[in-house]
Amino acid sequence: MKRVVLGTAGHIDHGKTTLIKALTGVDCDRLKEEKERGITIELGFTSMVLPSGLKISIVDVPGHEKFVRHMVAGATGIDLVVLIIAADEGIMPQTREHLDICKLLRVKKGLIALTKIDLVEKDWIDLVQEEIREFVRGTFLEGAPVLPVSSTTGEGIPALVAEIDRLAQAVEERSAEGLFRLPVDRVFTMKGFGTVITGTIIAGKISVGDAVEVIPKGQEAKVRGIQAHGEPVETATAGLRVGVNLQGLEKSGIDRGNVIVLAQTLKPTSLLDAVFQLLPGASKPFKNRTRARVHVGTVEVLGRGILLDREEIKPGEEAYLQLRLEEPVTALPGDRFVIRSYSPVFTIGGGEVLDAFPSRHKRLSPQVREEMAVLEKGPEEEKVELRLLKAGAGGLSWTDLVMRSNQLPSKLKPLVDSLVSQGQILRFNGDRLRYLHPRVMADLKKFYLDYLMEFHRMNPLQAGAMKEELKSKLPPRVDARLFNHLLTLLTEEKKIALDKETVRLSSHTISLKEGEKDLRNKIVVLFSRTKLQPPTVKEALAELGVQEGELKPVLQLLTKENVLVKVKEDLYFHRQALEELEGKIVEFLRQNKEMTPPQFKDLSQVSRKFAIPLLEHFDGKKVTVRVGDKRVLRK
Repeated sequence: MKRVVLGTAGHIDHGKTTLIKALTGVDCDRLKEEKERGITIELGFTSMVLPSGLKISIVDVPGHEKFVRHMVAGATGIDLVVLIIAADEGIMPQTREHLDICKLLRVKKGLIALTKIDLVEKDWIDLVQEEIREFVRGTFLEGAPVLPVSSTTGEGIPALVAEIDRLAQAVEERSAEGLFRLPVDRVFTMKGFGTVITGTIIAGKISVGDAVEVIPKGQEAKVRGIQAHGEPVETATAGLRVGVNLQGLEKSGIDRGNVIVLAQTLKPTSLLDAVFQLLPGASKPFKNRTRARVHVGTVEVLGRGILLDREEIKPGEEAYLQLRLEEPVTALPGDRFVIRSYSPVFTIGGGEVLDAFPSRHKRLSPQVREEMAVLEKGPEEEKVELRLLKAGAGGLSWTDLVMRSNQLPSKLKPLVDSLVSQGQILRFNGDRLRYLHPRVMADLKKFYLDYLMEFHRMNPLQAGAMKEELKSKLPPRVDARLFNHLLTLLTEEKKIALDKETVRLSSHTISLKEGEKDLRNKIVVLFSRTKLQPPTVKEALAELGVQEGELKPVLQLLTKENVLVKVKEDLYFHRQALEELEGKIVEFLRQNKEMTPPQFKDLSQVSRKFAIPLLEHFDGKKVTVRVGDKRVLRK
């Protein structure tokens, strides 16, 4: 079933609510104050069945200038608008402002209802119709029918219904794909059911039992029930006005302007890159850092408009800007927004979100302008590549790509697969489908190689850098999977070599200078001579007459070459001495089954200073195992 939402627009007391009642029999003024004052303050909702059998939702908005923020909330997600103009007053301030808002929100279709024709002469009706046609010239309502009606007498109502039906038939069907979003325009408590929210689903679908999240508050709940057109349904999709009964959440946990999403699918944002148009009728230019009221979806937040390539824009001009909001909102690329001045409050412009998760930009940068132009007008392939380039070393998951592009998954996937096959973007880590820009990958590879080159220069006698040390130097967003993926790539390209926990350049070889060769020989002689009574590092420094910075690299090299064995910090043994001792231990235990520490000291002829480290060394090497205070052969 096609889902169509019809909204009203127009000046206060031009008969919007009365016309809806004439069409549907429902009075959308539900508040006591509305009844007493005779004006619509809050949004009203109803539905009607058209002659074709199509059932549509209707949103009645307030016309008073004090409640324009409610009008913007109501206009979010509508497919058709009925611009209502009273014949006895004609075009008024909120007529103009409401039409501006509909244009800024990119409402595509609509018609004009000329109400209260029973209060004026026919000649006057003809004059007002001509004035209206001139008023809407150049807008989406140019050429739309101007239908005279009287909600009191019923004159013109059948023709109006027929035209609404014709337009509704032409509304493009919305896809049920995409990330589910339901901007909240009302929240209330229903006795026996609990918290209920209403709104128009602008993307995706929702079903009873789904786990949902309230953005930006982050509170989670479960869908207990869904109603559309006053009837319970199991599933609701984009374009449908719904009431959703939420389980596990109090009314106080939700406000108008919050967005209901499926749990863990969307994130709030306080920065929006956008293309912005200042209305031709604006009273003054829009200057950089202007504080204003930003309407996104059904929420109004304060923020500043940072013009990225100029100091001000004049009425009628467009420019790229970054909206820095004082409260987080939920928005995605392609979403429309409206900006109203801070004080006095009136609509001054609006535009389209290009990037919902940008970083802060440097102003007056040609590169930033070029990137914004790609996001506004470029092909989707270039947009995907740019988003991955901006994401940097962390890359983007498939879910991130869907969120940041706001494209239907069925359209995005073949495009992304094609880019991968052409090498325009890179995919790694299989199941997680994480993507990276080739330039980012190239930069990471270069960082690896540059770091290792510098490491080898500073540590010429070390075989390589520790893997964990190398990872710690990379940007925080490089996780373990990407780190290992890069190591694998560089190894396959034969640019690096891995040896257990160390990494080196494939071209790196250890070559000793004459002085280092002499020191190496002296160390080998010293440890060969002292056997199981070797000097500590400190003692070796004194005996050899060198500095620690000279000795340590050669000790590490000899350890790597397996000439020396590092038993503990500051204690090295000659490998041959340890192998001879190991043979004695094995023979002793085969004959005696077990060995006490005193027996070990007798066997090795070492002091307690060396006995304990050596016993622990052979335990660690899995030659022996400790049982109580004795050692036995490990099976």
